Amino acid sequence: MAVDCRTPANTAEKLSDSVCVNKVNSSIGKLLILGIFAGVFIGFGAQLATVAGHDMGKYLGTGFTKLVMGAVFSVGLMLVVIAGAELFTGNNLVILSALDKRISWGKVLVHWAIVFAANFIGSILIVILIYYTDLWKASHYQVGAFALKIANGKVNLSFLEAFTRAILCNWLVCLAVWMAFSARYVIGKIFAILFPVMAFVASGYEHSIANIFFIAKGILLKSQPEVVQAAELSADKLSNLNWNGFIFGNLIPVTLGNIVGGGFFVAFLYWVVYLKPKKN
Repeated sequence: MAVDCRTPANTAEKLSDSVCVNKVNSSIGKLLILGIFAGVFIGFGAQLATVAGHDMGKYLGTGFTKLVMGAVFSVGLMLVVIAGAELFTGNNLVILSALDKRISWGKVLVHWAIVFAANFIGSILIVILIYYTDLWKASHYQVGAFALKIANGKVNLSFLEAFTRAILCNWLVCLAVWMAFSARYVIGKIFAILFPVMAFVASGYEHSIANIFFIAKGILLKSQPEVVQAAELSADKLSNLNWNGFIFGNLIPVTLGNIVGGGFFVAFLYWVVYLKPKKN
């Protein structure tokens, strides 16, 4: 009778031996479709977190609001892992197979580039769709105002703040993916994803693909005077909320931090513990 959960050593071996190799060797068309799905799925979670949290703070306080936002945001990664999609941050784990010399480092970089581009497309797609629903006008524009504040806060981080928060974020995200793979049943995968993702969102860490959704949506909402007024933000306070501020002020440092968090602190160190001894 199979146990409910793979051991960490078995998880490392299975990911390196087959799962990560298959991901990297997938066709470009498959990666593009599943990568777009992942961008959309993370956007679903981010939108749900925005709606759930927009007015909760005045009733239940900031801490509990962040906890609830993190819990509902986890829907995005559940969709990625269980329904099936290719997410750049989770795919930082393919480093396992490169370290085991089952795939080349060049293939890893190409795989990341394709998946990241597809995630970007998917994130922008769902931003546009949600924008034209006009649902950001709900609660007298407070939903849109909350989204605008989230985006503005992200583009005003320093490089070091964004980088370190991104390391911590993807350390947790890749642990969520790792544990979800180790679980053999859907309910186990759900709980394996829920708590690490809740921890990273509630703690205020930075996720590159989620930030594409949050900041792109904020850039669109910045053009709506009613939203800006509801958010009580002046033009000078929104000066960094543009594509330049998005790419250079947030996306680059967050992406680099995510690679360190998932690639080094999860993939590399687990490889050292469980797979390198076998190679030796």
